[in-house]
Parts: sequence; C-alpha cells; structure tokens
Amino acid sequence: MKPTLLLDTHIWLWWLLGQPELPSKERDALDALAAAGSPPGLSAISLWEAQMLATKGRLTIDAPLTHWLRTAVAEESVSLLPMDVAVILALDKLPAGFYGDPADRIIVATARAHGLPLATRDAGIRRSRTVKLWKG
Repeated sequence: MKPTLLLDTHIWLWWLLGQPELPSKERDALDALAAAGSPPGLSAISLWEAQMLATKGRLTIDAPLTHWLRTAVAEESVSLLPMDVAVILALDKLPAGFYGDPADRIIVATARAHGLPLATRDAGIRRSRTVKLWKG
C-alpha cells in the first residue's frame, strides 16, 4: 500500500523514540496509520542520517545500531522509499535557491517524486514552499 505521507528524519526518530517534541496528536495519527496497515513513508536517506547521528553520539538508542535500525524500518512501522530515478529527477527540479543540505534535498525530492506531503519541523524546508506539508 502506498504511504499517505513522508516523514522527515527527525519526525521519524521522535515518533519511534517517544520524544516529547512530537505532539501527541501527531503521534496518535502516525500510530493509527501504522495500525491500519498504511504506515508512513520514509526516505532511505533517513537511515544514513540515523546512522550518522548514532555515530556522533547524538542519537541515543537502547540496542546496537545493527539491530535497532532493522526494527526501526520494519514494514509495519514505515514504508521505506528508495533513492531511485524518480527521486533523482525530482531532485534535479528543485528550485535553484533551495538550500543545500543534501539529506534534506533528497527527502524533499522523495516527497515530490511520490506526491506525498512531508511531516517536518525543519524551518528551511517549511519556508521554501517546495513541498506540501503534512498538517497532522
């Protein structure tokens, strides 16, 4: 089943780790999607971001990354979206002024390639108006 929204990396991590930064209304909505068999989408680049955060000690998890990451992307939790030709073509169509964080660019391109709203708190992405935002 096609996901109905894409999670930015921080939203995915806040949701998985029960972080208070994610409002309960949004947490409940994400839980409901997963429970209904329609989990939110996640760009494959978010796996790299999580690995980098763990390596730098900025992501605290309760298991080795090799185990935790496989559980974190279980198909009942998220629908993993690859960085494929459609994403690269969407990346190529981002406005010239869209800021340069490579992972954010790929996440926005993934949302655009799949026609999905993006759940994000990233101020740069939100200001850019390059992608439809999820309202929770």
